[in-house]
Amino acid sequence: MSVKLNGKLLHNRHHFHGRHSFLQQENPWVKPTKVTAFSSPQNCSNFSGLRLSSSQSHLGSGGISRILLIGKCGPDNLPPEWPSDRASGPPKIQDEISFMTILKGANSFLPQVVLASTVLALIYPPSFTWFTNRYYAPALGFLMFAVGVNSSEKDFLEAFSRPAAIVAGYIGQFVVKPLLGYLFGTLSMTIFGLPTPLAAGIMLTSCVSGAQLSNYATFLTDPQMAPLSIVMTSISTATAVFVTPFLSLLLIGKKLPVDVKGMVSNILQIVVTPIATGLLLNRFFPKICNAIRLFLPPLSVFVTALCVGAPLAINVESVMSPSGISVLLLVIAFHLSAFIAGFSFTGVVFRDSPDVKALQRTLSYETGMQSSLLALALANRFFQDPLVGIPPAISTVIMSLMGFSLVMLWARRKETAAV
Repeated sequence: MSVKLNGKLLHNRHHFHGRHSFLQQENPWVKPTKVTAFSSPQNCSNFSGLRLSSSQSHLGSGGISRILLIGKCGPDNLPPEWPSDRASGPPKIQDEISFMTILKGANSFLPQVVLASTVLALIYPPSFTWFTNRYYAPALGFLMFAVGVNSSEKDFLEAFSRPAAIVAGYIGQFVVKPLLGYLFGTLSMTIFGLPTPLAAGIMLTSCVSGAQLSNYATFLTDPQMAPLSIVMTSISTATAVFVTPFLSLLLIGKKLPVDVKGMVSNILQIVVTPIATGLLLNRFFPKICNAIRLFLPPLSVFVTALCVGAPLAINVESVMSPSGISVLLLVIAFHLSAFIAGFSFTGVVFRDSPDVKALQRTLSYETGMQSSLLALALANRFFQDPLVGIPPAISTVIMSLMGFSLVMLWARRKETAAV
């Protein structure tokens, strides 16, 4: 679409509104003002102060993360008095922006990395078996620290304006999901004839907090809902220090002994402390956070790949056994039921909300994806029978694959509807 202003032909294109975009920081010719006359805000999405074109950012159109668009969304709408040769910036600055956007956009390859790690662990287990159980807790702590560093008071305040949605997400996480875990754990013993430790592993998996991957899945599908997803996951993670041991005792206590005190201490060390450290670092030492935040996405992808591949590689014989196949089917059914329950429950409760579809997708991720790595760490630490760790190990893979499959499905549907 083109309009005439002062006798000059201008093009109406999407542009980047970020308060501190790379373009504004690096290019002195771009003034830090909003050029509202050239914007098309109805076609943009808002996330943490970033306005990005939504029609080019879905996984269905090449798997490009929205954050990767930052490097190319700036100079389309420069007023005609700004020189065109300056608008694009020197080659050196463009190279720096490209390098930075590649680092920040590393998470966009997470679905492919999860799938590749799964296949590699099955084909060549030694590629992951060196990443033994003792590394799970530090790895999970690092992922929790990354969540803290990338969170802020503003995100939380914005999300807390929707308390009903937060409560609904919490119910899905610690009521609906444990009930499903107890159901499928019981079925594993009564119908499939599996040993008690495997049933306990399924129940333990259902008792842990939400997965940080649900935040990223929400960001890829509905970026405006990402702060709400972060708050839901953070609250469930923070309260898991008490809720997870209690639920484990309630569901598993009669079947296997549960060390409640030990679980509380362990969750404090590998979940609460790293998140609190990241938040405090972000609050009082923002320059340090800005320096390290650039490298957190690729490191998080690498750590996630290890955490997905290692449990599968270490337990590959058990997973490929007849009982392992049964557990695989039960875990798939458990996660599928959780995704559907979260989506359906939200659709009923928030049917009159103007953004009900986005809210349904967000709570579906929150209910269907949980911190299986935490369940695996607890299984290895507090249960003597190694069979307890098999369901969480399988869940780590299945939860990731199913979640990002939904990301691609819903992203394509949104893209089709927008055309």
